[in-house]
Amino acid sequence: MDQSHKRTESKRLFILASCLFCFMLLAGGHHAAFAQSDDDLALLDRSAKAFSSVVKKAGPAVVYVGVEKETSAKGMPQFPDMFNDPFFERFFGPQFRHPRTNPKQDKRTFKQQAAGSGFIISGDGYILTNNHVVEEASKITVRLADKREFQAKVVGTDPQSDVAVIKIDAKDLPVLPLGNSDKLEVGEWVIAIGSPFELSQTVTVGVVSAKGRNRMGITDYENFIQTDAAINPGNSGGPLLNIRGEAVGINTAIFSRSGGYMGIGFAIPINMAKSIEQQLRKSGKVTRGWLGVMIQDVNEELAKSFGGKAGGALITEVSDDSPAKKSGLLQGDIVMSINGEPVADVADLRNKIAMTPPNTDLKLHILRDGTEKDLVVAVGEQPADMGALAKKMTGTTLGEFGLTLQDLTKEVAEQFGYAKDQGVLIADVDADSPAAELGLQSGMLIEEVNRARVRNLKELQQTLKKAGSAKQILLRVRSGEQSQYVVLQLK
Repeated sequence: MDQSHKRTESKRLFILASCLFCFMLLAGGHHAAFAQSDDDLALLDRSAKAFSSVVKKAGPAVVYVGVEKETSAKGMPQFPDMFNDPFFERFFGPQFRHPRTNPKQDKRTFKQQAAGSGFIISGDGYILTNNHVVEEASKITVRLADKREFQAKVVGTDPQSDVAVIKIDAKDLPVLPLGNSDKLEVGEWVIAIGSPFELSQTVTVGVVSAKGRNRMGITDYENFIQTDAAINPGNSGGPLLNIRGEAVGINTAIFSRSGGYMGIGFAIPINMAKSIEQQLRKSGKVTRGWLGVMIQDVNEELAKSFGGKAGGALITEVSDDSPAKKSGLLQGDIVMSINGEPVADVADLRNKIAMTPPNTDLKLHILRDGTEKDLVVAVGEQPADMGALAKKMTGTTLGEFGLTLQDLTKEVAEQFGYAKDQGVLIADVDADSPAAELGLQSGMLIEEVNRARVRNLKELQQTLKKAGSAKQILLRVRSGEQSQYVVLQLK
């Protein structure tokens, strides 16, 4: 039976099961509700066995990952407070001093235990899991489906994507085949296997709810598969399978207000994990591509100002001596596609560049001053101190309030209808931030900070240094012909 036929039957099963349930309710449980044709019953049976077959094949390659972590804390006082009296030290010497007054206090080591999941990707013991499962682990124990246990070592981790590779000393192990997450479609059946709450080999079934989820605040590079297959604590690191029994994702996180399952889970696409896994196995680290630009999303307002349409990523700053600078990219350019593939937004561009090996040439299709053109960029290697570099490029971000700011150059000023040095441009506003709650948006202009006139980032920084409270700032913000005062406050 071909795969398209299987998918058709799975859909028929879902519809049939729903109809059966409704019919039984309406029929009040009478015998007529159970009158099904042989074909329908055969379809139910084949579909149930199809899921069971996938689990039987994949299950042996899914493992339980037990982790032990060591933490230290200073020892508690061993004597009552009355022994702090100098009288005792005078008679018995300084060694009798109360532990709280002794700078050389004892440090006690405590062991914490945690658990997650993983899956075997090679017969000689390489296992994919999440970085947060094995991070800072002093001891990792892997238990296979057949109950054998092994001590594992960390091959490499990548906190920015939450992918990790560990290895056990074993041979001829069952291997889980890796699929193609790019071909996964919303609405497809998926199966999650893992060890939620340390219950090994737990299976849940659902569908792909969405793809390309980002800005969840889980990792630096996000492109998650969203699923309604039940994922709970302990499922982290386990595989998300398609109906062919191939791993299409690594179960990573849940959206929950209670700590338990609420119908929304997130998995790292296996295509992203493949590239990271190969680098970790080869060198123990991940090297990412880099352009050297600050970027923001292009909404409808910005699109009109720049003579294009919503979508893509607007370059708000170009770092000196960067690949972008050398290739001729300019502030105000909008990146629309890379090698013919459309760029949806900032997250899409960041992921595409980051997953490109350094020294690779990319063809960027950009919009500049209302005219489309192509540029070839040689991707560089991402610097280790990206945080410091970003701060240097933007001068200040007021990140705690959710604002990213930039100087108002002549070109950008013309696009927004401002005059050069009229103020500091808001380049980006984080969702759910104090700035966003006040209605501040990219494209607005900050003209005053705490009643002091500011024309550029340097003046803004000088004013902030004089501020009496860093938790409350008064801004005068302009949007077009209108300006207003707003108070930014940290909660």
